[in-house]
Amino acid sequence: MKKFLEGKIMRPIILGIFAAFFFAFTFILNRAMELEGGSWIWSASLRYFFMVPFLLIIVIMRKNLKPLLTEMKKNPRDWVLWSIVGFGLFYGPICFAAAYAPGWLIASTWQITIISGSLLAPLFLETVMTKKGPAQVKGKIPFKGLTMSLIILVGIILMQLEQATHLSLVELLLGVIPIVIASFAYPLGNRKMMDICEGRLDVYQRVLGMTVASLPLWVILAIYGFITVGPPSIGQTYQSGLVAITSGVIATVLFFQATDLVRGNMQKLGAVEATQSMEVLFALIGELILLKTAFPTFISWTGMVFVMVGMILHSYVSHKMTLPRGEKISVEQKA
Repeated sequence: MKKFLEGKIMRPIILGIFAAFFFAFTFILNRAMELEGGSWIWSASLRYFFMVPFLLIIVIMRKNLKPLLTEMKKNPRDWVLWSIVGFGLFYGPICFAAAYAPGWLIASTWQITIISGSLLAPLFLETVMTKKGPAQVKGKIPFKGLTMSLIILVGIILMQLEQATHLSLVELLLGVIPIVIASFAYPLGNRKMMDICEGRLDVYQRVLGMTVASLPLWVILAIYGFITVGPPSIGQTYQSGLVAITSGVIATVLFFQATDLVRGNMQKLGAVEATQSMEVLFALIGELILLKTAFPTFISWTGMVFVMVGMILHSYVSHKMTLPRGEKISVEQKA
């Protein structure tokens, strides 16, 4: 009880909840920009243009810029390739989907990344603790955790079925398929970059490096946007800057501060990761207040509950074991 009151347990959870709050701005503001007539092209590219100076300041203040540049020079092609996969094929589709679904629905559907990330496990090596010490083994699909993830899938299906009653099949698919693509691209790109870095960079260096390495895509996309839809409005530029600050910088810093506080304790780590289910609720509240969006129906509420409960159960099951018994060491990156 004393530890609880001292904040040793609650502090990382509170930080995780605040991170979820700021991550939710991505879905709210992307939807707002779409409703105001802004193109998804600018919503996507402007965020990463704005993230560079903020992340650069953080890395310079931590005196970690030179090691990052040295690391990027070693494998420039890999940095560009996997940064475009992890950031470009993640955020571009997220912004595109905002034209066909409210932010809270995209936030809920986005949680499918837990399932996608689990299915990618065989593509990577994992560190496990054995009697002889740490060992690298080929990843296995965590079927026990995946079973809990099916609860998330049921919730997403419920919400999408509700949407299907007033959307055409094409519109429904355009709101879902991009999210599915993003859900695989995000963990794939980030895990590949973590393998390439091999622990030589911290999260701030890696996020800055991936942001810079993905800039060729955003520049090309921006040129295409300027030619096809014209320059972004002042309002869209301002809101994209807010997304960069709230989600790209503040939320990322808070989330990794939370995970750093519980590093080595898998049960507490699971609790911190589970706080990200709050993104769905925060996105909904934000849209109800700021965008005057329609209040979700009972079926949609039921789907959201399934998604949030599924995330909590998945985190609990995934981190139930302790390191001495051979637990896998895994922390997903958010951005």
